[in-house]
Amino acid sequence: MAAELDSAAGALLTVWDGARERTANRISTAQLRAVMLVERQDGINLRRLAAGLDMLLSSASRLCDRLVAAGMLEREPGRADRREISLHLTAEARRLLAELREDRRQHLAAILADMTPDGRQALLHGLREFDEAARARVVRPVSPLVPQPEQPHAEQLPEGRNGMDRGTDPPRGWSTGEASVCRTA
Repeated sequence: MAAELDSAAGALLTVWDGARERTANRISTAQLRAVMLVERQDGINLRRLAAGLDMLLSSASRLCDRLVAAGMLEREPGRADRREISLHLTAEARRLLAELREDRRQHLAAILADMTPDGRQALLHGLREFDEAARARVVRPVSPLVPQPEQPHAEQLPEGRNGMDRGTDPPRGWSTGEASVCRTA
């Protein structure tokens, strides 16, 4: 089943990648991930950004320098500790994310129009269930390019649904514990 899903998901990933290439070519993929994380957590500090992107603090700092220079991020001294900075999106970054989402939605709508209503409903149901199962397993963001629903899930699945209490190991690169999956643009 995993192999078939991997194969079938190729078209969806192509739509995602195509939208990114058409609209977000002004910044790198790493920069886009950072912008999306700052969008979700406005005012995030550099240490949390580095952790969320799974990169060294020094690398995250250089990434932010480039985003500030590109007009995508603003730095502001922290309210509790002036040595700490908070990061915020600029209007330009918000425009970029809006363009990316609109492009992707247009392409998805065109493809969905070629599907039967039952097929569209089955796809939506399956993706929602997949999302719920993934959130129950993932501790830290695998990638900020993974979509989230408009309202984040606060609840966890009951014990036994995620397989963690039966002594199984999570897939490589995934941790056990509290769910946290990131939203894509």
